[in-house]
Amino acid sequence: MLSLPLELTHRQANACLAQLRAGLDAAPAGETVVVDASALERFDSSALAVLLELRRIAQRSQKTLQVQAQPPHLSDLAKLYGIETLL
Repeated sequence: MLSLPLELTHRQANACLAQLRAGLDAAPAGETVVVDASALERFDSSALAVLLELRRIAQRSQKTLQVQAQPPHLSDLAKLYGIETLL
C-alpha cells in the first residue's frame, strides 16, 4: 500500500509523485495498487494532479490504482473538476 503525505501542494508534488511511482513500479503487472489518503490534511489541486498522473502510469503498466480514505475536501475538489470517477 502506498500512502499520501500529510501535506501535498504544488511544492511537494514532484517529490511525492516520484516516491509514489517507485512504489507503483515495484508492484507486479495486473495488481491493484492502493493509495491511502487518510493522512492528507493540507493539499491543493496538485494532489489531484499527482493521483491522476499516478493513475496514468498504473494503466500503462497494466495495473489498477485505487485511492482509499480520501478526505471529504479532496472528494469535493475531484467532483468540482469532474474527475471523481477517475479516482
